[in-house]
Amino acid sequence: MDSPEVSLGNYEAVYEYYRAHQQNRWAAKLAYAALALKYRPRITYAPGAEAALAALLERRTQLVVAVNHLTESDQFTLAATAWRTPLRRMIGRTRVLAKDELFVDPAQRKKVDMMGSIPVFRSKNHGLRAVSEAGRVMMDVAAERLNRGDCLAIFPEGTCNVEDPKTLQHVNSGIGHIVSRAEKLGCSPALVSIGISYGSVVGNVKRASVFVGTPVVDLGGKPMDIARVVQGDLQHAVDGAVASY
Repeated sequence: MDSPEVSLGNYEAVYEYYRAHQQNRWAAKLAYAALALKYRPRITYAPGAEAALAALLERRTQLVVAVNHLTESDQFTLAATAWRTPLRRMIGRTRVLAKDELFVDPAQRKKVDMMGSIPVFRSKNHGLRAVSEAGRVMMDVAAERLNRGDCLAIFPEGTCNVEDPKTLQHVNSGIGHIVSRAEKLGCSPALVSIGISYGSVVGNVKRASVFVGTPVVDLGGKPMDIARVVQGDLQHAVDGAVASY
């Protein structure tokens, strides 16, 4: 299937394509390894988190990885972190929700497709009413990918935090809806919160402090309840990243 133009008016074809899109895993691994060498994040774990994460992956538990959002380079820090943690085994089988602007330039789209990205049409760019149906389909696709064995990475704040990098912005309910829909399909994903800190100079993205939280394995509940769990757990991971910088 040819890759469609990523535009809101074409959202049905877009999500039909990304419902099944699979990047080249070897190319993805090479890219993640190169990013790990370039960005070199300093990674710390909550007590027991590394072993718990490895055990979940060994059991092939699907993961929803929630990450705070500070700069346009966060996805590179996340990729570098994945290479240097047990998440490495999921490279090529992880979907990353990314804003639709990243899919406009053909060269850039090639890169984000290789990273396993799925486009998101944001209400801040297109208006809430305009994106409502596209958002519903996107959440269905994300839930289906989880149920088929992929992991999912999300920046649940939805936009860069330019106010206070130590304090998480409001976590939107979208992550809760995705998890809830995945559970209705029979999947029981675990939450892994990853906090990022660049210290006092947010633009200094090299050698970030990254904190991997203890996986949360019971996410059952209504979407808003799940979002509140993510809010608290991800703030704890951000606190850990700041303290470890």
